[in-house]
Amino acid sequence: MAKLIMTLDGAIIREFMIDKDSISIGRKHGNDIQLNDLTVSGRHALITSLGEDTYIDDLGSTNGTLLNGARIAKSVLTHGDIIQVGNYQFTFFADEEAEYEPTMFLRAEIEDTQIMDTNPPKDSDAKGEPLAGVRIMNGPLKTKVLELRKPFNTLGFNGVKMAMIARTMQGYTLTSIKNTKMRRANDIPSVNGEQVDDAPRMLKSNDIIELSV
Repeated sequence: MAKLIMTLDGAIIREFMIDKDSISIGRKHGNDIQLNDLTVSGRHALITSLGEDTYIDDLGSTNGTLLNGARIAKSVLTHGDIIQVGNYQFTFFADEEAEYEPTMFLRAEIEDTQIMDTNPPKDSDAKGEPLAGVRIMNGPLKTKVLELRKPFNTLGFNGVKMAMIARTMQGYTLTSIKNTKMRRANDIPSVNGEQVDDAPRMLKSNDIIELSV
């Protein structure tokens, strides 16, 4: 049975077995593979199986579907082909038993002209809502913006995780992570000057998160 290996920024996210006639890919709820990406259309692409062949179809998406770096409308897939949908890549394996190494997967090349949908459907779930971001205010990464793309995003320094931001139906919450490794006793995350306890703290736009005091 064929399968797709989904990667983001070169990291393996998940495997999808191609175990039915068609698999839809898109941002809207109801797709077989729902992607948390504003450069992905509501219904972006379709994987179909016909006999021994597997095809990829672009469903008229805004930013297009790439196969091995080239835009396509419809194409048959061969072992090792790389499909790019927004920031995500899918590597096609014709045999589910085929082995792979993490070094096989590279970061997707994103076109500068991609359009972001800032008005997603109101009835979509948390996975389809606009993404938030965290702007770093000081230190060597000052002004860098971290997009909160994953359901759970950790924050910290020197390799130590100090807080976790979770994406929920109600919005984003921040929770302190208990970890004394390489930490001072008073290194407790705070939001707008108030320390965060074990309970999740709901975040609002322009909140200031401090990871050390």
